[in-house]
Formats: sequence, C-alpha cells, structure tokens
Amino acid sequence: MSQQPAAIVEIEDASFGYGGAPVLTEVSFQLRAGEALALIGPNGAGKSTLLTGILGLARHDARVFRVPSGRGEIGTLPQTSEIDPAFPVTLEQVVAMGRTPRLGLRWPGSGDRRVVADALEAVGLEQLRRTRFGDLSGGQRQRGLLARALASEPRLLLLDEPFNGLDQGSRDALVETIRSLKDRGVALIITTHDLELARLVCDRTLLVNQRQIAFDDTECVLTLERVEAAFASHVMEIDGHTLATTEHHATEHGHHPRSDEQRAGRDAG
Repeated sequence: MSQQPAAIVEIEDASFGYGGAPVLTEVSFQLRAGEALALIGPNGAGKSTLLTGILGLARHDARVFRVPSGRGEIGTLPQTSEIDPAFPVTLEQVVAMGRTPRLGLRWPGSGDRRVVADALEAVGLEQLRRTRFGDLSGGQRQRGLLARALASEPRLLLLDEPFNGLDQGSRDALVETIRSLKDRGVALIITTHDLELARLVCDRTLLVNQRQIAFDDTECVLTLERVEAAFASHVMEIDGHTLATTEHHATEHGHHPRSDEQRAGRDAG
C-alpha cells in the first residue's frame, strides 16, 4: 500500500492578523504536492490575510505551522500587476524577474534561461516571449505573471483571485495551466469566488469567514448549507439549488457575466 507524500503545508489551530484582534481564526488544513486548494469566502473574510500569513507577512499563532521556507519555494500571483503596461519590458524579461530569489549574488546563466523558457512553455506563451508586456491582453499578462512565479521553481503557489477580469478563453487557458502544474507536483492555494472553477481544478476547499467554516474535499465542502454559512448576507437561494452573490467581476471586455456563484452553484447541496 503506497503512502501519501508528506504535506507541503500543514497548519493546525491557527489564527492570523496584524496586531490586536486576529482577522482569521480556527484554521486547520493540510496540502500535499500536486494538490490545489480553493480558498473561498466573502470579501473581508481573511483570505488575503491567510496568504500573507503563509508568506510570513502577517502574524500567526498556531499549534502547528509548517510551510516551505527555502529561497524561492513559495511563488505568488497577486490580484493586480505592479508592472506599468507602458514600461518597455518584454514578457521574457518579466518572467526572468522570477529567478531573482534563486540567483543570490550570481548572474543568470544558461540554466536560468532554460527555467524561464520552461515557465513560458508551461503557460502557453513561449511564442510571445519577445512581445512587450504592455501589448499583451489581460489574460496573457496574467499568465505571464504566473510564469514569473513559476520561474522561481516553487513548491507552493499562492494565486489571489487569478480568474478576475478574464474572458472565457483566458479562463480556460488558465485552468489548463493549473492542471499542468498539479501534474508537475506543484501545490497551489487559489482564492476565488467561482465555485465552478473550484470544482474543476481544486482537490480541497477551505471555506472561511473570519474563522474556518469547513475544510475537506471540494465536493464535500461546496454544499448549499456550508456556502450559505460562509457568505451569510452575501448569498441568496434562487431556486433551491442555485446560489448568487453580489461579488462578481467584469470580464476583460467590460461585460458583467452571470455572478460566479449563480453560474457555478448549480446543484450545490
């Protein structure tokens, strides 16, 4: 009988905050190589605080707190890019920035260039490597920033609302990229309001609203009762099976799709 690999992330009975009263409490979960965890909750629930806590940028108090700690072992994809689209830098140069944690005091070498090329291939953008970053579509920029995170060769990736503002084609491409990363043994924590995408790519789900509501296999967590408990006044039941929230986002083209939970919550519960 084969044994499961050791957990890359193991957190037990943890609280997170920035001083004073904690923002998020009662957190306990594990995440293994090749698994993706959906981190779901309303705005202000403590999702970003948990991510910053894992990065060591927020205080935590925990019985057990084990996360990757080596240089470059945690990669991040923030909600918004800090790169000015007018800045004259190519996609390849942006991705190469991800090698910085691994370089230390040395100059990039042929091995580093191979890692950058592999990261671009992993997100399907190798043909656009010489393109100015500001000339890419919103979805391509998002995948380019994901490639930058991959260039550090992380064991754990933290993706903060990676599907926000993407059109359907870009969303589909990002889903396939996440599946490919899981196959390569990367562990991922993905904050999202989209329950359908959580079901598509995430093995486990952590449901929070200032405290942990539930953690288990995704199909066990995303029930009507548990999602209602997490979103409270943000959620209403439409027809006994469908959920809708006010927390949805425009696509790249400025259109407002059906709310994430209305589209995704079919058959929840």
